[in-house]
Amino acid sequence: MRSLIRSLLMVLMLAGGLQGPAWAQTLPTPALATWVAKDFRFHTGETMAELRIAYRTLGNPAGDPVLLLHGTAGSGANFLVPAFAGELFGPGQPLDLRHHFVILPDAIGAGGSTKPSDGLRARFPRYSYEDMVDAQYRLVTEGLGIRRLRLVLGNSMGGMQAWIWASRYPAMMDAVVPMASMPVAMSGRNWMTRRLIIDSIRNDPDWKGGEYATQPRSAAFASVFYAVATNGGNQALFKAAPDRARADALLDERLRAPFTADANDLLYQWDSSRDYDPSPGLPRITAHVLAINSADDERNPPELGVMERELARVRHARLLMLPGSPDTAGHGTTAQAKWWKAAFGAWLAGVPR
Repeated sequence: MRSLIRSLLMVLMLAGGLQGPAWAQTLPTPALATWVAKDFRFHTGETMAELRIAYRTLGNPAGDPVLLLHGTAGSGANFLVPAFAGELFGPGQPLDLRHHFVILPDAIGAGGSTKPSDGLRARFPRYSYEDMVDAQYRLVTEGLGIRRLRLVLGNSMGGMQAWIWASRYPAMMDAVVPMASMPVAMSGRNWMTRRLIIDSIRNDPDWKGGEYATQPRSAAFASVFYAVATNGGNQALFKAAPDRARADALLDERLRAPFTADANDLLYQWDSSRDYDPSPGLPRITAHVLAINSADDERNPPELGVMERELARVRHARLLMLPGSPDTAGHGTTAQAKWWKAAFGAWLAGVPR
């Protein structure tokens, strides 16, 4: 499969089919796989005889290994869109698939990996971000046999996991790019709004301690509420909804959208951030770090001064702060690689091996 993908890429390149906008419409099909971590031990002390980790791979297996980490309630497939892959994976782009081997795991509790809805429901181990990173580490080292990564890049929850990767396994990578995240304890509005999702599900009579027959309605409503409150960007939302009628129409559209998530999975996904705090380990980081945040990020507001303070504790660290505008998307800005790919590409080219 991988050799077929590489052959197809070369044919398209020679035909000029992967240049510019055309590449965004010709994204390669990833190789899908599952690896099982035996006797996986969670930070709670609980163990699982077999923990399934689903993942996708793209590019040249002999190229520089790159690990991409997705956000909450997502999967590795989130990166396989024109706004991200179309800007980074093509010929001459920063993560050119001819020269990189891209690994896209689904985190514990998400996508095709083992999760509460597989059967354990609310009896599932109460996992954390560190558990997710440990599972990813075992996939990369035991499952794929990779000794060192060229790059770990994560967005949102993946950005927070990238901070953990850099401090927990400092000798494992050359470069780290945590996006839409901060390297301090979960706190402030970011935690308060997450807890509202968790509590709205747990307090819903239809949840029934996780043993529901039909999905609790609160899960869908809380998800829309959270997305409106902490994503999208103030300027962009005002541009899209400059009066009450258009604001109502936009909200009604989101509330009517099909809700396909499982309430237990969703509850666990948001709860897993409760004890996130990589700050004590920042001095251990030896990789080169490019932290990318946006000035209109509702969950990680720059006026807190956290990034400047904490990055001063990291040996090789830079901050790229993207300005907000009516065309950016708040917390979602970093998911659009066009805003940062040039600076990222130049920085990565200069990171020593």
